[in-house]
Amino acid sequence: MWLSRKTIMIFSGRKNRDKGNSTMRDKRDNMKDKTGFAIWYEKTVGKLIPKQTVISLISCFVLNSVIYTGTQILMKNAKHYDLSTKFDKELPFVKEWIYVYLICFAFWAVNYIMISRTKNEHWYKFATGDYLSRIICGVFFILLPTTNARPEVTGNGLSSILMRFIYTVDPATDLFPSIHCLVSWMCFIGIRKQKHIPAWYKAFSAVFAIMVFASTQFTKQHYIVDVFAGVAIAELSYFIGTHTDLYKKIWKMFDKVNYIVFGRE
Repeated sequence: MWLSRKTIMIFSGRKNRDKGNSTMRDKRDNMKDKTGFAIWYEKTVGKLIPKQTVISLISCFVLNSVIYTGTQILMKNAKHYDLSTKFDKELPFVKEWIYVYLICFAFWAVNYIMISRTKNEHWYKFATGDYLSRIICGVFFILLPTTNARPEVTGNGLSSILMRFIYTVDPATDLFPSIHCLVSWMCFIGIRKQKHIPAWYKAFSAVFAIMVFASTQFTKQHYIVDVFAGVAIAELSYFIGTHTDLYKKIWKMFDKVNYIVFGRE
């Protein structure tokens, strides 16, 4: 009986060692399937932005820049239209709103990263809507080039310096629809139904997006119709992204790109 128990213990030990060795082999095989960049990424940036979504996230900002800057160059010599209303002409210029206008860039980065950390399906639905919204904006920038009359900025304070800087680097074109308003609203609608995100942050995102809308008006960067158009396109694009299967094609495409960059999962 003692020998039988000892024999069982020996075989049990061998089985556990074999299982452990198998696990180690599996880990080594997985390491071989990953690229060197993937291993580095997972230990660093991957703790903040998942590798499954990072390339599509970067693509959102790249597409935005390409369309915004590209259409400005393309339509540089085209006739531009002024869509100002009585409301726009009567609204005062308040240069201090430039702080909200600029802080929103950080707001965009934080919320887009936050959305990229949700479930992959939700992210790719969101990203699909985001890509679509920029394409729609590009069509408007080409078919309906717009401009506005900017006020003279006086004073030497920080708000005046920042205001003149924005007026210099950001030409008064590509106004309708407002990408500033569109992206800020996307930051809200991308999280508004995510249960794991605190209600207070959802409320903050909605309020801050509305503050961005106001900043585009008081800094005279946009007209009121630009705001409504930006919000409408954001809602429409997001609806298409979440209620059609278009996101599956986008997801599949980025899966292939991720495989090339990061290797097998």
